[in-house]
Amino acid sequence: MKFKPTPYNFHIWENYAGELPTEYRQCLEEGLAVEEYKDIFDAVANLKNDEVKEQFASVIADLVHDLPTVENYEYNEPSDLEGIKALRNLSLNSNTSPTVSLEKKIEGAWYGRICGCLLGKPVECAWTSSIQEVLKKTNNFPMTRYIKRSELTDDMLPENERWFFNNTSFVDMIECAPFDDDTNYTVMAQCLLDECGTSFTPWHVLEAWVKYQGRNAYCTAERVAYRNFLGGYLPPYTAIVRNPYREWIGAQIRGDYYGYITSNPELAAEMAWRDASISHIKNGIYGEMLISAMLACAHNCEDILGVIYGGLAQIPSTSRLYAQAMEVIEDYKNGVNQEEAFKKIHTKYDYKNKHDWCHTISNALIVIASLLYGKGEYGRSICMAVETGFDTDCNGATVGSILGMMYGIDKIGKEWTEVINGTLQTQILGHEKSSVDALVQKTLEHIEKFN
Repeated sequence: MKFKPTPYNFHIWENYAGELPTEYRQCLEEGLAVEEYKDIFDAVANLKNDEVKEQFASVIADLVHDLPTVENYEYNEPSDLEGIKALRNLSLNSNTSPTVSLEKKIEGAWYGRICGCLLGKPVECAWTSSIQEVLKKTNNFPMTRYIKRSELTDDMLPENERWFFNNTSFVDMIECAPFDDDTNYTVMAQCLLDECGTSFTPWHVLEAWVKYQGRNAYCTAERVAYRNFLGGYLPPYTAIVRNPYREWIGAQIRGDYYGYITSNPELAAEMAWRDASISHIKNGIYGEMLISAMLACAHNCEDILGVIYGGLAQIPSTSRLYAQAMEVIEDYKNGVNQEEAFKKIHTKYDYKNKHDWCHTISNALIVIASLLYGKGEYGRSICMAVETGFDTDCNGATVGSILGMMYGIDKIGKEWTEVINGTLQTQILGHEKSSVDALVQKTLEHIEKFN
């Protein structure tokens, strides 16, 4: 008897055949010559989930890898480090005028990330319209505080979104910060550097993934890379093989620690590249490099535009991410107001479409807009990042992390930090419950050791 696997019974993140519409959209955005094959994509996507569909999907996967770029595609988006470096705009500078001690900055970064994540976690995956409906009904719009479970009733949401009332991460239901991938990866990066130092390789990152977390802790592109690695693929193929999520937000939430431990944005971006390249390509990689470099700049720069520019200087100026980020910045400088700025993001990206909702660029634009229009105020900025929807916990965490690093713990009000009681849960083996103070102290030790 010959036994065969049945991958079509896997979770959707591991079922490439079930994500062919996402693959098609991803190819279009990369400028790949895929349009002539649209009927094939649609036909296979509409087949029932069985072995035949998987076989056709495998053919499509091979096709995708060999597609040329269309003529006159306006972007140049390499995934290799040297190619990325060759296309940077290094004339973008960040000012250097630190007024806050390093210890307070690191403490602010950790608490800023954890509390920003907690703010967005209860409404992760909810549509913007539903989030704002709840906020209005609880007198919290524009958002100014955490959402409490005790203030919610079942009639506040349409029936298809009432699932999020079952969320157990509301602040009146927790004793400490609950685990989340946005904070798991920050702790894992600390473990990685503790073992390998700043010279770690993509292989070391994947080994840490397998060592510290089970498969179910990983989502979308990370789940694909994890599966590919266990299947015998090595980087960069772990990011490429049957991965329709290759420009989604997963890498963008993984790079904070590399910016925590160095004030050199180029080094932070390079470490971020080594991390991101195991699961992402192109703008998926640039997102992590951008955030890591911004955090490195924030060691010495307390000017928001300077920090953003310092991050953008480390990614290709010929990329979609760079172009759209600069558009947000130019609008801000030209007097476009907050409401219009976020409306423009929503015009480009549909929060009801999972590809838009989870993409690196849409969420990076929300981070940049929240930093600019929040004007350095922690609470205002993280609330702005959450109330507009999309990947709420990711964006709240990233905005909070950057502002915490820029301005230090003293600029984060107790109303945000007290609820977690100085403790973070994770899914990292051996670090299931961590003292935030201990995480801060280990970070300071790494800074001293690696600089």
